[in-house]
Amino acid sequence: MPGQLPLPWAPESPTPEEDARLRAAYSALQPHGVAMFGPSRVVLAPDAAPALARCYNTPLHPDDTWVVTLPKSGEETGRGTTWTQELVWLLLNDCDFTGARTMLMPDRWHFHDIQVITTADTRAAVRAAPGTPSSRIFFEPIEARPRPWFVKTHLPLHMCPPRLIDTCKVIYVARNPKDMCVSFFHHQHLFRKAAPSLGMEEFVDLFIDGLTVSLPYFPHVLEAWKQRHHPNMLFLFFEDLKKDLRGSIIKVAEFLGKPTTEKQLDELEQHLHFRNLKDNPWVNWEWLSSSVWSVGQNRKFMRKGQTGDWKNHFTRESDRKIETWMKKELQNTDLTFVTDIPEGQQ
Repeated sequence: MPGQLPLPWAPESPTPEEDARLRAAYSALQPHGVAMFGPSRVVLAPDAAPALARCYNTPLHPDDTWVVTLPKSGEETGRGTTWTQELVWLLLNDCDFTGARTMLMPDRWHFHDIQVITTADTRAAVRAAPGTPSSRIFFEPIEARPRPWFVKTHLPLHMCPPRLIDTCKVIYVARNPKDMCVSFFHHQHLFRKAAPSLGMEEFVDLFIDGLTVSLPYFPHVLEAWKQRHHPNMLFLFFEDLKKDLRGSIIKVAEFLGKPTTEKQLDELEQHLHFRNLKDNPWVNWEWLSSSVWSVGQNRKFMRKGQTGDWKNHFTRESDRKIETWMKKELQNTDLTFVTDIPEGQQ
């Protein structure tokens, strides 16, 4: 289309060693594999370039709001990504709890990059069931949505529209890499992407090496961290949401310019409590169990999401590896993570 910016990155094939590791670990990648894009070699679908170009050229408006995260930065807990989406929508819609009784996606939020992080087989299955929530999430163009737009993406900032932060409000949610690794491991098995034999120790190595969709981790997080002082950027830690839900609500409300009354704060805090979101059919994704984009009957999208749960999953060697990696990647930065919160404070 005239006026469209060219995508700056061509797909790059994984090395033979990377390809072998990826195909062995992820059953879903057997037919097609993956491609890497951009300077940090973000792992995406091998045919992602056309959809990625559309993402890169998404129209922007000053009243749009974007939530940017890596996958599993808290979705399964009802906080993190999903928590932030629900809070942002409610704040910008004057705490309309009745209006929030519609599906978080596709009704209220647009999943910006779903096509670039899913396999061609998954997309074909979804396309074959038109009119379903899955079909709308995958294929409904953002231009068909009512404005203002609410957009969720797992893409790093440099793969989003170039003037995103200068134009729109952007909330970035980061989670400590240890717990995110555990969450992402369960996610790969939940969506039947992983080979049944893929264990945690092997997955830790893949996670560190950036060999799963949407990774590598640190380039994504550090790019956003460097933009944290931009007036249109709010950088949130999942762990802060866990420790101080009410304080986090106030922080987001102030960022969005939506002052709240004490009554609204009470209502939002109650609505956003994990036990309530977990049972809320409009946000808990349980409908996926019976969809063509299936995760299987009776399998839960929302897990417990405890900060420090990694201790129940990592061996000493896995923890040593991830600690060494974190220390190396965080050198010469002032970014730090909370990797454990006492149970009584969560």
